Amino acid sequence: MKRTIIAIACMLLAGPALAQSLGEKTGVNSALGVAPSTADFVKQVAISDMFEIESSRLAEQKGNAQEKSFAQQMVTDHTKTSAELKKLVSDGKVQATLPTALDSSHQSKIDKLKSATGKDFSSDYNSYQVSAHEDAVSLFERYAKGGDNAALKDWAGKTVPALKHHLDMAKELGKAPSVGQTK
Repeated sequence: MKRTIIAIACMLLAGPALAQSLGEKTGVNSALGVAPSTADFVKQVAISDMFEIESSRLAEQKGNAQEKSFAQQMVTDHTKTSAELKKLVSDGKVQATLPTALDSSHQSKIDKLKSATGKDFSSDYNSYQVSAHEDAVSLFERYAKGGDNAALKDWAGKTVPALKHHLDMAKELGKAPSVGQTK
């Protein structure tokens, strides 16, 4: 029992120091409320934007009227944040490498959406949107609070309100009657 308590105490004390090296992928940073490294933040934002754009383009084709409207907004807004992030990197204000493709977990979600239709598509798309925006709000808030690049930190803070609005909109998906539902 003593060993367990000592081990847990050591992990809690070492957690904040180790979290940065573990990266965003493990979820440890989020659980501890630790800001991601600049490289992790840039990577996750770029992947998140690519996922939002690609999944929402599918929703523009396959979704119901409510999803199509939401998807158009997501394509517009996430194209804008992608361009802003690319500009920060290309201007040299942020030293990071932008990924050019989705990671495997996001790609598998896109693949699932591509093969889904009707209510299955709606269910998956809607839940992915809520989850993705919850993750994005957490990511941006943590970087805005504790990030190590001033320009990126400022941009993250300015972007949080739009992401919170997206999250609220995503939570409303599926609550309205699905007029124009395609099968």
